[in-house]
Amino acid sequence: MKMRLRRSELSTPGSNTKMIAKAVKSDADLVFLDLEDAVAAAAKPEARTNIIEALNNMDWGTIVRAVRVNSPDTQWAYEDIITMMEGAGENIDIFILPKIKAPRDVWFYETLVEELELKLGIKNHVGFEVIVEEAEALSRVEEIAGCSPRLEALILGVGDLSASLGVRLGQISDPDHPYPGDFWQYARNRMIAAARAHGLEPIDGPFADFKDPEAYRRQATWASAQGCVGKWAIHPSQIGIANDVFSPSEKEVALARKMCDAVKEAESSGAGAASSGGTMIDAATLRIFEGVLERARVTGRA
Repeated sequence: MKMRLRRSELSTPGSNTKMIAKAVKSDADLVFLDLEDAVAAAAKPEARTNIIEALNNMDWGTIVRAVRVNSPDTQWAYEDIITMMEGAGENIDIFILPKIKAPRDVWFYETLVEELELKLGIKNHVGFEVIVEEAEALSRVEEIAGCSPRLEALILGVGDLSASLGVRLGQISDPDHPYPGDFWQYARNRMIAAARAHGLEPIDGPFADFKDPEAYRRQATWASAQGCVGKWAIHPSQIGIANDVFSPSEKEVALARKMCDAVKEAESSGAGAASSGGTMIDAATLRIFEGVLERARVTGRA
């Protein structure tokens, strides 16, 4: 499985060529051209053509190239995969799979992609990101996370998940009876644990109010603290925030270096643990902070 930078995943309608052109020039780590919810039924054939044109003829630089196809219970899913693979298979990094409910849904896409790679002689190995946005998916997320070697990431999609779980959003936002804490903490934690257990990257889903950057930053910070490595952006203004939040700060990097040095110094002297600033640090601490330094290296902040 390829490991890719996914701090920001920018959603872009495949039916809008102007937005596609802007997205390809953005600072997003990953751009996914959408064939699903952002595209009306009548516009899907044209959107496929637009996406193939963009994948084949635009300079994507280091941006991860992704396509969100339609869900497996629709009449468009199989044709999305066939058309994309035949038209631009060598230039697709990721298929984003929506409305997944069970491993069999992932296998549907997996079989199509594998057969088309063989038929067309495509050498590029396309990866998958699965959106956890159905109650069935959340209840089987561990099973789904381990069902395919093509899987690279899980994404928490709270919009459709709200509908699937029967969430009453009006009550959550009721100022007289506010919900205590982060409503999505359980779902996000479960998704993160399943992803990490299977070597996948956990991604937080969209935040709809792009005119409220502070709320977006707050949501991204919570997701980052829980273990997510990135978040969707539904508007270019959210990209910079996501890239910042999901990269270690200078303060974090300095602390990580200090802690790692202290542990290594203790180990070299034969001690099993060390202390820094009155805090005991040991091998578990080293594991945590080495992860911070690796993340800093990958994001260019080392």
